[in-house]
This record gives sequence, structure tokens and C-alpha cells, in this order.
Amino acid sequence: MKQSSFAATLQSLANRRIAVMLLLGFSSGLPLALTGGTLQAWMTVAGVDLRTIGIFTLVGLPYTLKFLWAPLMDRYVPPLLGRRRGWMLIAQVVLVVLIVAMGSFSPADAPWVLAALAMGVAFSSASQDIVFDAYRTDVLRERERGLGAAVSVTGYRIAMLVSGALALILSQFMGWRLTYLLMAGFMVVGILGTALGPEPEEPARPPHSLAEAVWGPLQDFFSRSGAWAMLALIVLYKLGDAFAGSLTTAFLIRGAGFSVGEVGAINKGMGLAATIIGALAGGTLMANLRLYRSLMLYGVLQAFSNLSFMVLAWWGKSYGLMIFAVAFENLSGGMGTAAFVAFLMALCNHRFTATQFALLSALASLGRVFVGPPSGFLVEEVGWAAFFFITFLSALPGLGLLWVVRNRVHSLEHDATASR
Repeated sequence: MKQSSFAATLQSLANRRIAVMLLLGFSSGLPLALTGGTLQAWMTVAGVDLRTIGIFTLVGLPYTLKFLWAPLMDRYVPPLLGRRRGWMLIAQVVLVVLIVAMGSFSPADAPWVLAALAMGVAFSSASQDIVFDAYRTDVLRERERGLGAAVSVTGYRIAMLVSGALALILSQFMGWRLTYLLMAGFMVVGILGTALGPEPEEPARPPHSLAEAVWGPLQDFFSRSGAWAMLALIVLYKLGDAFAGSLTTAFLIRGAGFSVGEVGAINKGMGLAATIIGALAGGTLMANLRLYRSLMLYGVLQAFSNLSFMVLAWWGKSYGLMIFAVAFENLSGGMGTAAFVAFLMALCNHRFTATQFALLSALASLGRVFVGPPSGFLVEEVGWAAFFFITFLSALPGLGLLWVVRNRVHSLEHDATASR
């Protein structure tokens, strides 16, 4: 008797390869707020001037530039736990030490010492991300990629809540030092995931030299047919989603007239839950839909979710429409993210996974970077309803390109084992 999809999902989640993705995703997401929003709140409470707080935003640079040292993690193999888990363990231990150290200094008394430690945390966290992305790509079987990506996204989102909202609440009762000590203690979750994680079933041999680790990923990728089309698809696939998301919060407050508290509860609270549900549902369905159909279906849903905000802009303030729009947008966005991460994994050669995934994910972020600045000007010119219709239109080129390269996307599923 054939298993139901729900039973199959439960069985997949019990799989050790999938299960550790939750722990490692949590470990990946935990440090981000500790050098970002949570640190900014601590500095504000401590009376640090705004210019210094603004300069501190530069500590996030390692996340953008992580592809620069990714080849080192492809080339060299630590003495314990292999090429991927060994580097993860090193990064996690360093993170524990640096997060504890951050809690030992006051931003008012030693701001630049804290800045150096925060930069160290960001560098170590970005390094953990490099090798976690590589490990996830190497260890998951082709049909597990969608669910594995969804589970890791779930862990990541939970961790951001812990190191963000929960840390801010705890700081009121425990103080900042103990809060950061507790956050460092939560990194044990990631260390446990690293210890329990299996090795890839067919581990690829590392590059022979550092030069090969640097140039090999590029030569390998551009030697494939349709390489430039794949790069264009990476930039365009989530463009409409990013375009609409750049001003969603501002629209709900200023355009639709909801209060900050209402937006926080529905857009942030319910939206997070919808994103997690969407990612898990999308990842589960991918086992049957496969890569191309998942990318197309979820991409269409992402595009149409932008139109729900257009309807809200036309209708005016409506709690029912707001809940529908936020739920639809986050559900479809979570589904699209699961498929997109699986797509990036399918593009990687397992010899160079760390470098290729770091480069491809950096390329994917370009859309989010460039659509933000013109968004406000566009709204002022055309209004909110027209703006969200334009964001819907901006999603169509990516879907059109996906249809054009559909045969190449289909072939990725068959090439996965050959690249090991």
C-alpha cells in the first residue's frame, strides 16, 4: 500500500541527513542578529551615538564577501570530521568563544573592541554558512534537496527569532552579558548537528591546489552549455518577490493605514509562520514535482502573490485582505525559496561546492540590492497599486527564461550524481 505524502514526509524528517539540517540551519541563523539588530539595540540602550551605530553596520560585510575565502574551504581538509564537518566545527567553536567575548565588553566603554569582536563573529558565521551550504549540497540526495532546504530554512528562521526577539526580551531581565552568554550556549545545537551529521555517501576529492580551488569552480561552471542563461535565471527568479518585499512594511503602515503593532503581529509574526509552512510544504511537494515543475509552480504563485497587495491598495484598509495578502506572499515565498535553494545545489559540482554555492548565492542577492533604491521613487510616481502591478510584471522575465531553459533544468536532476 502506497504511503500517504504526510507519512512520507514524517519518514523523511526522521532521516538523519534531513534531521541535522534543522540543527545546522539553527546554528547558521543564530549569529546574524547578534552582530546586527540585537547589537544595535544594545548600543542604543547604552547611549552610543548614531554615527558609531551606523559605522557598526559594516560588520555585516563578510556575509557579502564570503566567496573570497570559500576556495580555502574547498581545498583544505581539517584533521577531524572531514572536509565539510571539520570546517563547520572549527567555525562553531570560534563563534562560541567570540560571542562570549562580545558579552564581556560594554559598547559604551569599549565600542571598537566590541566592533572587532563583532567583525570576528560575522566572519566566522559567514565561514560557517559557506561550509554548511556545501555540506547540505554534498550530503543530500537529489530527491531530498527540496525538503532539506526547507528544514534548514526553518532552523534558520527559528534561530533569528531566538537571537533577535527573544534576546531583546531576555536582556531586560538578565542584562546583556548573560544574554550573550546564553546565545553562545545555544551554539551547542550546531555543534551537536555537526557531530551527528553523516558524511556524504560519495565524497568528492578536493582540488589538487589552491589555484584549482580558485579557478576550477569558474572553469567548471562556464564549460557547461547554457551557463549564462543559468546565471540570468538566478538573478531574475526571485526578483519580483524581492521588489515587492522591499516596501511591504512601509505600504502596510503608510499606504494601507495599519498600526505598527498590527503590522508586527501579522506581517512579522504570522508571516514568519507562513514562510516556514510554505518552505516545508514546498520542499515536501518537490519530491514528486521535481525541480523544474516546482520552480515554475512556485514562481507563478510568487508573482500572483504580489497582486494580492495591489488589491489591498485598491480596496483600502481591510484586516481580512491584509491577512490573506501576507499569508499568500509568505507561503509562496517560502515555497519558492525551498525550490530556489535546491536549484542552486543542483548547479554545484561537488568538488567545488563551497566556492560555487557562495558565488551563486551572492549573485542571487544582486536583485535584492538593486531593486530597493528605486522602489520609493517608483511609488511616489505611480502609487501603491501600480507599484505592486509592476512588481508582478518584474517576475515574468524570470518565469519566461525558466520555460526557455526547461530542458537544461531537467538535465540538472540527472547530472547531480555525475558531478560527484
